[in-house]
Amino acid sequence: MHLNTNNVMEINYPNKGQIGVELIDCDVRVLDPNSLQQILGLVYKYKLVVLRGQSLSKDDYLEFARQLGTPQIYPNPNYHHPDYSEIFVSSNVPEKGKKIGVAGAGSYWHTDCQFLEKPLSLTLVLPQILPTTGERATLFIDMAQAYYSLPEHLKLALDGVDAIHEGKWHYKVQAHDIDKSIFQILQEFVSWAPSVRHPAIIQHPVTQEKALYISSGFTTGIENLSYEDSRALLVEVFEFIERPENIHKQLWCEEDLLIWDNRALLHKALKSHSNEKSVSYRIGVFDRLPFY
Repeated sequence: MHLNTNNVMEINYPNKGQIGVELIDCDVRVLDPNSLQQILGLVYKYKLVVLRGQSLSKDDYLEFARQLGTPQIYPNPNYHHPDYSEIFVSSNVPEKGKKIGVAGAGSYWHTDCQFLEKPLSLTLVLPQILPTTGERATLFIDMAQAYYSLPEHLKLALDGVDAIHEGKWHYKVQAHDIDKSIFQILQEFVSWAPSVRHPAIIQHPVTQEKALYISSGFTTGIENLSYEDSRALLVEVFEFIERPENIHKQLWCEEDLLIWDNRALLHKALKSHSNEKSVSYRIGVFDRLPFY
């Protein structure tokens, strides 16, 4: 397979049954519409695409995201880059003496914006500063594979039911929350992001694959079950899908750009040492297709 670019591009495919395609010598600033569609096709088929050697300005990055779909403006402004509201900033490095974005985001299993009525279709992440010691990586779980390998009694228990998702338990406290009680903070969060329901098993609009759509980070219940039965079912499912053999570790390199299918993958950031500088820019994209 060859993309129509100004460069000769190498494509490294994963082993059978695994996720992740690596694209080398692909400059996203000069892609034509057909090449963009081919990249989207790789994202849908292999769920994760790593584009190496992307030296992008913030304008370049945002323009590429716009070609894939509609960039999201995240509901909490404290996550925004001060000059680009579409760029979600994960950072522990001040900029011009001011805190920017949030530190330590996403170190739990989740899909982005699962707790909203309209979750994200695609996630793009572009690192700016990587830790110099240890690993900088994101962990992934293929939820289509998880569904197909799920024991039959768990498939039956989740078939045709909705899961309940909440984001309030991972809210990052802001400066304006000082002097508020925990109850007030949670109530304010719920006022703009109440709990939502999505099918526990979804079907992808392109590949037609079925996938589990739950996570231990955001899923808090199963509709029409008692609290006790709901928790027992979710704990059993999470223990099954979060087994080490189901986890793909994607190491980060400088000038990597990652794109993944947010319908099909759980992800979790590896925690870095608090004294290590770390900055990354995320853009969420709605890809003009139904989510499921």
